[in-house]
Amino acid sequence: MKNVTKYQKQYYMPPVKCMKWTEKEYVDKAPIWCSVDLRDGNQALVIPMSLEQKVEFFKLLVKIGFKEIEVGFPAASETEYTFLRTLIEQDLIPEDVTIQVLTQAREHIIRKTFEAVKGAPKAIIHVYNSTSVAQREQVFKKSKEEIIQIAVEGAKLLKELAEETEGNFQFEYSPESFTGTEPEYALEVCNAVLDVWQPTPENKCIINLPVTVQLSMPHVYASQIEYMSENMKYRENVILSQHPHNDRGCGVADSEMGLLAGADRVEGTLFGNGERTGNVDIVTLAMNMYSQGVDPELDFSDMPYICEVYEECTGMKVDERSPYSGALVFAAFSGSHQDAIAKGMHWREEKDPGRWTVPYLPIDPTDVGRNYDADVIRINSQSGKGGVGYILETKFGLNLPAKMREAMGYVAKAVSDHSHKELRPEEIFSLFKQTFENVKEPYSIKEVHFQQKDDGIVTQVTSCFNGKTITTEAVGNGRLNAVSNALKKAYELKFNLVTYQEHALEKSSSSKAIAYVGIQKPDGSLSWGAGVDPDIIRASIDALVTAINNR
Repeated sequence: MKNVTKYQKQYYMPPVKCMKWTEKEYVDKAPIWCSVDLRDGNQALVIPMSLEQKVEFFKLLVKIGFKEIEVGFPAASETEYTFLRTLIEQDLIPEDVTIQVLTQAREHIIRKTFEAVKGAPKAIIHVYNSTSVAQREQVFKKSKEEIIQIAVEGAKLLKELAEETEGNFQFEYSPESFTGTEPEYALEVCNAVLDVWQPTPENKCIINLPVTVQLSMPHVYASQIEYMSENMKYRENVILSQHPHNDRGCGVADSEMGLLAGADRVEGTLFGNGERTGNVDIVTLAMNMYSQGVDPELDFSDMPYICEVYEECTGMKVDERSPYSGALVFAAFSGSHQDAIAKGMHWREEKDPGRWTVPYLPIDPTDVGRNYDADVIRINSQSGKGGVGYILETKFGLNLPAKMREAMGYVAKAVSDHSHKELRPEEIFSLFKQTFENVKEPYSIKEVHFQQKDDGIVTQVTSCFNGKTITTEAVGNGRLNAVSNALKKAYELKFNLVTYQEHALEKSSSSKAIAYVGIQKPDGSLSWGAGVDPDIIRASIDALVTAINNR
């Protein structure tokens, strides 16, 4: 591409090496979560949520388990202000939930924010000003000292108004555009704010280090977090927070590495909704932890419902391939994938039902409200014997012989390929019945009699072919073998009976049985049939006749 030379790095590494986080393998506990869906997410919508939608979304966030929820920028618009007052005056904020409100470090906005939050049981007042080189030079045209003064004056006003206003307040400060700020200067600004607030163990404050715009690879952000964490004043009384955006598609990686580097808290949104390419996706981040055996302390066990409410309230769409939440993320169409999943499910049930290690499925889909029948094995022209066999077994109780599964797989593949569509489980079952079960033409059997004699089982078979009925006697080493010999004799058929398998269709004395028969033709190929009947002998004979009719 041309014009590449106009792009140069805009981030800054810490002045000292900060790579201790690389020695850790993974996080061992959930961070403090703060949803910013109702502020950062909402302001990114083409059509912002209505009051009713915001209330519904707030209730969803509470149900999921968020204990900190940023509800808006109340000084920015009447809608934001009204929503906050509605939550407070209608007593919609649970006792264990803290609301958060955002304000710029400007006096009139801070004062309006305190008016809006009056009466809230607990509230975080989140104040910010921009600190990056680009913002200082191009937007504010102020020196480093002047930028620090804006932050300090804002911090002082928060402390003053909190003492004058009834309520229980916690303070949060963000050096906005932190990723484009020299780390040592960002530290200087944050420490100046902390000197004003003087946090204590009983009244900790939050320092939030936002990836306002993603400018670097995630390891750079992790090094910046580590530098701030190790050099910040009052660190034991500071909750170090991160707020990653996703401009480079690395929001989740930034957050995970930032937690390794010392962050205690994450601000983000469901499904990553936010400005430009979005915020960090808390669903993905939390479910990543879950998949590693770390309790995220958020409940995504009914993912379809969460997706439904999210889409209704925001007008956004959860992509079908969105990690953990998308409608197709657990779906396997590939034949080899389906076969591995089916075998993995059997292995787990037999060997280690308490541990999840199924190939191609990082988590159990049922843990997020999906089900195996509709969401995992999906059949189209790319599918194979494993998937078709798995559906017939788990949904309809048919345990086909391995080679018969292969034949059924080709049948399903051909239909899907011809119709250019996915086949539902019911359609696959119907295809099986049409193709392999009790096919009665051109050969059929009307009557069978058996006698046990010294040289084996003697049978008399009355059969029909092309409108003619004949009775044939033959002997065999078993009933099915005797019937097979009778049909060969009657019509000069050439085949070998090579596979026989049977099982009950239900666990009751009155249930039907199914028999599967495979015969080998002179050219070496196999032909298959299945028979279903309360009498297993009748079922096996029907399966044989079907296999002959399918030659």
